[in-house]
This record gives sequence, structure tokens and C-alpha cells, in this order.
Amino acid sequence: MRSSGLLSTLAFVLHIVWFSGPLGLQADAEESSPEEQQAAQKRFELMDVFKLAWAADPQISPDGQTIVYTRNSMDVMTDRVHSSLWSIKYDGSDHRPVTRGNDSQSRPRWFSDGNRLVYVSNENGSQQLYLRFMDTGQTTRLTQLTRSPGTISISPDGRWIALVMAVPHETETWVQLPQPPTGATWATQPKVIEKLTYRSDGAGYLDNEYDQVFLMSSDGGALRQVTFGPYHHNGQIVWTADSDKLIFSANRQADWEHDPVESELYEVTVATGAMRKLTERNGPDQQPTISPDGQTVAYVGYDDRELGYHNAQLYLLNLETRQSELLTKDFDRSVRSPQFAADGRGIFFLYDDQGDTKIGYITRNGRRQTVANQIGGVTLGRPYASGSFSLGKNNRLAFTRTNADHPADVAVVRLGEETSQLTHLNENVLGHKNLGKVTELRLPSSFDQRSIQAWLVTPPNFDKQQKYPLILEIHGGPFANYGNRFSAEMQLFAAAGYVVLYVNPRGSTSYGAEFANLIHHNYPGQDYDDLMSAVDYVLNQGFIDKDNLFVTGGSGGGVLTAWIIGQTQRFRAAVVAKPVINWYSFALTADAYNFFYKYWFPGPPWEHAEQYLKRSPISYVGNVATPTMLITGEVDYRTPISETEQFYQALKLRKIETALVRIPETSHSIAGRPSRLIAKVAYILGWFERYRSDEDKTVAENLKTN
Repeated sequence: MRSSGLLSTLAFVLHIVWFSGPLGLQADAEESSPEEQQAAQKRFELMDVFKLAWAADPQISPDGQTIVYTRNSMDVMTDRVHSSLWSIKYDGSDHRPVTRGNDSQSRPRWFSDGNRLVYVSNENGSQQLYLRFMDTGQTTRLTQLTRSPGTISISPDGRWIALVMAVPHETETWVQLPQPPTGATWATQPKVIEKLTYRSDGAGYLDNEYDQVFLMSSDGGALRQVTFGPYHHNGQIVWTADSDKLIFSANRQADWEHDPVESELYEVTVATGAMRKLTERNGPDQQPTISPDGQTVAYVGYDDRELGYHNAQLYLLNLETRQSELLTKDFDRSVRSPQFAADGRGIFFLYDDQGDTKIGYITRNGRRQTVANQIGGVTLGRPYASGSFSLGKNNRLAFTRTNADHPADVAVVRLGEETSQLTHLNENVLGHKNLGKVTELRLPSSFDQRSIQAWLVTPPNFDKQQKYPLILEIHGGPFANYGNRFSAEMQLFAAAGYVVLYVNPRGSTSYGAEFANLIHHNYPGQDYDDLMSAVDYVLNQGFIDKDNLFVTGGSGGGVLTAWIIGQTQRFRAAVVAKPVINWYSFALTADAYNFFYKYWFPGPPWEHAEQYLKRSPISYVGNVATPTMLITGEVDYRTPISETEQFYQALKLRKIETALVRIPETSHSIAGRPSRLIAKVAYILGWFERYRSDEDKTVAENLKTN
């Protein structure tokens, strides 16, 4: 089924939802009073997803005066995200479009003169680099690339652009097949796979190619390849101060496929292609950034101990001595995206702390402070960590800012000053909606009394004297975190009359390495106790109908949902999204199988079958009595749909009420297109409504009309 088929299915679901009423959506206008229509307009509804907009990748000009950012919106006719470039002054004035039309533009990057901007556009049907003169608005296409460009980096002198692009790697064939006669129609020839990593979620089956670094004149013209060999050279690229060399991260060891987290920093001379290795250890070294004087590289990495989770730490590398210094030894958080301050005295970086993404600053002698919080809002579906920042003159920063009532907007801050939010992209959509209120909770785990952080989303017009159904929504990862960030899915659940509980159980990031690794070789484990403790805590507040508890989650959250219904029958219904059901089969079918067996388990499944089995939800399927719906993309290569089918078929054999929802042409990112996010929510709510008690439905309907 193609996307048009999915839209037809969605339209059918929406028709049922709209006119039967249980999801709290707009009823037939001919049968609704003006008061009811007005109330419906104030609720956040499924089709409101198409009205959302969000900022991404804000790039501040070298003089710190102007921010150019990618503005994303939904196209209801094509069911795609459309992106364009907009600019705004640091003081919030002169907000205007930089690009126009129906094409998508992204990844703006300033030249050091502040007058030119390079960006990526699909204006002519393929992704190419374009150059814009900011004073006149003149724009020209720079490239005729055969592959989509990756990382882009402009030299300090403005003469060169470095970019990453995939290059086919020829291999000898060991079978010679006869060719068909002229005019004959034969079957497509077999595809031979010999690489360890041969498919990737979202990309499908991979061509035999490697990411290489290229160099081109900023005036356009031919590309010159500067890295070679059967290795990937991707991620961040930085220029040395003299514009003579490039520094990047790569894993160029012979057995690189079997060591998936390993990488080192390399330096290549652009004139000659001469390359030297700058770091050497067992573990990743990546995300380099260079000091203004060109003498020091800041980067992130860690010593690989084959744990499920490692804190990425910040290092300083002296380019002359090649000696590295650990700068965040006493900082128990994972660091990413470092950028040197304009004066070179310190480094700005991102980190997650207690479910909040922040910009930090650390001096070269290790003094650390927080510059801004609430960074994120780029992931619309669920409240995951995300976001980015850039740095201009006088340590002015531009970043994406979010909270529970809006996706990412552009904000600015300067070291030691207060944050100023410049845009309000959803004011005309969400500003008039009665959204669910998000409240932070802290509670002890029944297992060991550890403090667990959670959030509760209450429906519009919430009345604590009433009884509400509860949805426990569980994040994936499992090494990830939720927070007080906008989530279309949580708001849609709340608009349908549910109280929504989401939790950062042990294993979640942003609480330190020890907390995350409590699930190392022990997942699922006591994270189950953390989740049940949160449910009990909310039940004790007195406004939850204990007979109408529901549970859902995706990916790692799907694992835990399937695990939970194998341990307890307290939930009235469950929706298991894109799960792992059998760790043994998952470890040999997932796209990153060279990683999972080594870091999430003590070894391959044939050597540790008992541990793989005891941690698999399929082992407890005999205990399941909960009506369970499963939903997964048909081309999910991260948690392949074969995992979902195992659970579905086991439940069918046991005559448990179950349904399987397959999303056509969809990878692990079910919500990657607007209609799929809507369909996911509609099916989850439809399944839960199917099993809610009649009495509870009546109470909920009364609340919605008051």
C-alpha cells in the first residue's frame, strides 16, 4: 500500500472518530450547538498536527546580528514536512523569509564575511548547494552533485567549501552471468551482500559506497576528493585557522565494522591529501571544534568499557604536542556539540540534566556554568531531547527553545544574561487551544527508594474531583529521556480525556552514568518497578479510575509495554509499538546488530541464550490476558516487524484479544510524516476506547461538554 492508501485508511479512521465522538473531536456541525463547536475549537485535535510549525538549526551571523534558521511546516496536500529559510535580527526585529517557493531548503551556513550564505535546496529535484548574497538577495546554484551532500564546512578565508558525499566503492564480482538477448525481458539480477552493515533503518538496503570528504571553490566548480578508502568520513568537519587543513572523525581501522563506536580524529592537508591521526584510544573521538587561535581542538569522546551507556566527555587537544586533556572529569553528564567561545577562553556545549536540555559553558581551567535551558522542540511526536545552538560575536548564542506548550522557537542568550525568545511560530494555533497541563512529579521507586522523575499531563478543564482514565506512555531508547517539552501525542491523548503519565525510569539519560547503567545487562528489569511506582503514586492522588488504566510505548517503550502485560493484569488494554519481543532474533535481524550483542548483552546469543530469553517479553506471553494492539512500520529495520509478528501470533494462539496494525512504507520513525503521527494516535485511542468501561466513557463525555 502506498501513501495514498494510508491516507485513505486514515480518512476512514477519522470519519469514525469524528462522528462517533469518543476521541473528543469535533462532531457534525449540523448536530452541534454553537457552544459545543466553540469548545471543540479550543481542543487540540488530530488535524491540528498539520498546522504546527517549528524552528531548527538556527545559525547566527559572525557579527552576532542576524539569525538564519530552518522553518518547518506541514503540507496537508502532500503529507510532507516543508522547510524554508527565515532570518531575524538578534533583537527580534526584521523577521522575514530568505527563501520562497514550494521547495525545501535547510542547513544554512554563514561565510566569515557575514555577507554570504550557503545552504542545501531540492529546487531542481535533487539536493544541491546554493549560494546567496545577503545584501542583494542574489542566489546561484553551486553544485551538480550525484549524491545528497552531508556535512558542510566553510574555510575561514571564505575560499573553500568542504562537504561530505557518498562515493561508490567498486568490488570484483565472482559470478559471471550471461546477458539477455536484445529485446528479452529477464528477471532482475540477484543482489549480493558481503558487508557486515548492509541495511539501515530509514535508508533501507545500503549501496556499496562510503562517505568521503570533498573540496570545492566557494565560487562553484568541480569537486576534488580529499579522503579515500573503504571507510566512512562523516560527522562534523572543522578547518584549521589558516584554511590549510581539515579535521574530522573517522574509524579507519581495518576491522571497523566490528567496532561500531570506535573513531579517532584525523587531520588532512587539503593541498596534498596527507593525513595524520590526532588521537588514539579505544573509544570514540568526535565532534571536533577548533579554538580561534587555531592551536587547540575541543572534542567529545570516552574510553569504551562496552557498557550500555557511557557519558561522552569533553577533551582539549593541543595540535602541536598531540596531548589531550580531560576537561569534564567531575561532570556526571554527557556532553555534545562543543563550540569555542569567541575569545577562546572557554567552550559552550549541550547536555541533558534531569529531563531538560541545557547549554553549558566551561572555562579551560574547568569552571562550569549553565547558560540556558529548555533547548529542544525539534521532535514533535514525543517529548524527547533535541535541539541545537550556534555562536556569534561577543558570545551571542542562538538556539531552539521549547516547553510543554510549543515546539521549537528561535531564542537567543548571551553569557551571564537572560534568554530572549524571538519567535512564536505557533501562537495562532496553540495560543488559542486549551492544552493539557504538564506537571512534574518526583517519587520513590518501590524497588530501592531511588528518586524517579515523571510528568503528568491532565486534560483540558481538569477537575480533580472527577475520575479519569490513565495512559502510561513509556519512552524508547532505552538510553534516552523525556522532559517538559512539547509533545503532539501527549496533548492529543489529553484532549481525548485521558490523564497521561510519562516517566524517566532507571536507564534514562540525564541523571548520570550510574543511573543509566542500572539497566546494563538488566533490561527490562527494575525499570518496571519504577514505572509501576509512578502509576501507584498517581492513583493515590484520587482522580484516576483504577479500573481504566492503559499502557503504551514505542521501541524501548514497546519492549516495556510488552514486558509489563506479562507481569501484571492491572491494565485494561495495551498498545505495543515497534517493540523487541525476542532478543535472540532481534540481535540477528536489527540493522545495528554489530552493536547490540556487544553492548546490551555479554556476548552473542548462541553463547548466552538463557540471558537473551529471560529478558525477552516473549518468555512471559503465557501470562498475558490484556487486550493488546501492536503497531509497527513495515520497513522498520531497527526493530524489525518480525518482532511484532512473533508477539501477535503468540497472542492469537492463546486467543487473547489482539490486533496488528502495519504501517506501509514506514521505518522505525512512524511519526516521520504528519498523517502517520495522526494515524498512530488515532489507532491507539481507538483501541483504548474499545476497552474503556461504559461508565467511564459517560463521565468523560460529560466533562468534554462542560
